[in-house]
Amino acid sequence: MSFFRPRPADAEARLREDFDREAWPHFREIARAALRLTRRPAEAEDLASEVYLQAWKSFARFERGTNCRAWLYKILWNVNLQRNRKKVPFTLGAEGEEKLAETLAAEEPTPTEIKDEEVAAALDAISAGHRQILLLSDVEEFTYKEIAAILRVPIGTVMSRLSRARAALRDKVRGTAVAQAIVGPAAQGGNP
Repeated sequence: MSFFRPRPADAEARLREDFDREAWPHFREIARAALRLTRRPAEAEDLASEVYLQAWKSFARFERGTNCRAWLYKILWNVNLQRNRKKVPFTLGAEGEEKLAETLAAEEPTPTEIKDEEVAAALDAISAGHRQILLLSDVEEFTYKEIAAILRVPIGTVMSRLSRARAALRDKVRGTAVAQAIVGPAAQGGNP
């Protein structure tokens, strides 16, 4: 008895049409997100290709009518996480009491005279975990629930990480503003 049963030709054609209709329109977006994650065009191409390969392999289990974009992002994050684990082992959530105390204080608003390039540089300067949560929430505009599903964490963890990530980005941008004398050092939290 064979465990592998080939799909009928018409079912295969229907599956391919569904995949073309549901998944392929998001390819450029997934490729851009892969580039933001890897910061290297060749590695981003490999990552996006691997995402679509995994998506094709498991597309028969995809529930039609649900959010294909979120499903593809979940695959993207999982594949990227697997690749990063192979490179360097890391632990999540070991930020400590000091980091928590820093993020609890109310912050002054960030100046609006900062250029896009400076914000991008500040985004590159924060940790990969903070960058991921910011990209999903503020760039890709996923809801907390969708982010929680993509990252496989509780919604409360998403909210907490997003708050810390925004505070880290705010500090980096504020540092740029102080360096360019847009705001004074008192606005950065230092003494005048």
